[in-house]
Amino acid sequence: MLGILFNDKECKELDYVLRKELDEMLLDLNDSRLDGDIKQAITRRYKIIFRMYARIASSKELSRYALNARSYR
Repeated sequence: MLGILFNDKECKELDYVLRKELDEMLLDLNDSRLDGDIKQAITRRYKIIFRMYARIASSKELSRYALNARSYR
């Protein structure tokens, strides 16, 4: 396990970067041109980024990014 200390400005920046990455992956998952294998890879990565975001986000903010597992298969 690794630990990192962030000041307030760095924490806000990390929050922003993670949210933008989650938004981009959600757009990709809704793209009908992508096949199932690519969507599965994006979903796996999404889950990792989501867990990172969950460590710093409030439950209200986090609920916005919760995936419905059946929607993206």
